[in-house]
Amino acid sequence: MTEPHKAGDPLAILPTASDVMKQIALKEAEKATAAMRESSTAEAEKKALLERFSKPSGVSDEERLARAAAIVRRAADNGLTEVLVGRFPNALCTDHGRAINQAEPGWEKTLTGLPKELYEFWEKYMKPRGYRISFQVIDFPGGVPGDIGVTLKWG
Repeated sequence: MTEPHKAGDPLAILPTASDVMKQIALKEAEKATAAMRESSTAEAEKKALLERFSKPSGVSDEERLARAAAIVRRAADNGLTEVLVGRFPNALCTDHGRAINQAEPGWEKTLTGLPKELYEFWEKYMKPRGYRISFQVIDFPGGVPGDIGVTLKWG
């Protein structure tokens, strides 16, 4: 508690050290609450993304071919021979990206959901036309495999 001061006392404007510490503790608590809210929101968004990527896309092969053609044309117009077509959480691999990271034969069998659908589309339509695809771990949070990037190549 602040000591009562008489009117006109110059010390009245200076809070006590105890009051300053209480103010700092309140600010820290507010920051911690905000950080927890942000973390909770980020986790909810990640969970929603995983759920969406785990289910069939509902995109027809014709529509996917049109999208692929547009991506390739735009990249080629810019002189590129490859393009990152997407990234996804490693949780969409049955081994969390370990086989992809180790470039093990049969790594594609670890894919689930939308990444598996994308791989199968490439194998059916694009591979016969000379396109290559690369799945690789593109970040390592805490030193462990994180998100997987998918690159389409033609050069």
